[in-house]
Amino acid sequence: MKQRPSFPAKLDDISQKNAPSTISSLKWSESGRAGKHTNSVASTASGLGLDSSVVRKNMVKRLADAGVEDNLVLLALERVERHRFLDTALANQAYEDTSLPIGFGQTISKPNVVARMLELLRQGKNLRINGMLGRVLEIGTGCGYQAALLSHVAKEVYSIERVKGLYERAKENLRPMRIANLHLLFGDGMMGYPVGAPYSAIIAAAGGDNIPQSWIDQLDEGGRIVAPMSMSKGIQSLVVIDKINGEIRQSILEQVNFVPLKAGID
Repeated sequence: MKQRPSFPAKLDDISQKNAPSTISSLKWSESGRAGKHTNSVASTASGLGLDSSVVRKNMVKRLADAGVEDNLVLLALERVERHRFLDTALANQAYEDTSLPIGFGQTISKPNVVARMLELLRQGKNLRINGMLGRVLEIGTGCGYQAALLSHVAKEVYSIERVKGLYERAKENLRPMRIANLHLLFGDGMMGYPVGAPYSAIIAAAGGDNIPQSWIDQLDEGGRIVAPMSMSKGIQSLVVIDKINGEIRQSILEQVNFVPLKAGID
């Protein structure tokens, strides 16, 4: 069996030398609560009641009312405390359906967009173990919030971040949570992460003109990619790619707004 890296991990420098080529259910259950963790944001936010499960349940109920049906996704959103991934000044907006800045010109996505993308991952013909996704690759860790959510719906998660400052911030946010099935990597997400391949699912938090061939090569049979992609006139749309019997099937869905997908590391 191929050895997997421990948390946190770092991409081999060899994989950074060349950029890859590219090619154009159940009802929500309120069971389960997030564990208590301590950091500076959470300590300040606790006075606002943001560490209460009621606040997250209200957010999840709004998402369910808006059409999110996947029980495992909704439960993950209830368990993971979004305010812990934000600066103190923004913590009181954590459970609003809005994107928020996380520094370095990046944002944390709206909860409804995150829920939509996770639900799409689980609607594919992905390999599942006990009702969960298998091994998942996330492109763009950001502050670490979506990576934490993925750890609740997948057996194993690899998350790559190209901006060193964000990688360090995500590591700081996630380390107290001791998530055993989550591995952080600092490197070029355009390259994917072949050491962990094949993946039953790949999800991206940045959009380019095409889906990198490296992602498709590292996708398992029956696997699915969910990512934003730039269309004409600079408009981005959510794209779903399925690998079925060795063939690639692409579906273009609704418009979205993500940061640009970039090669290399900063």
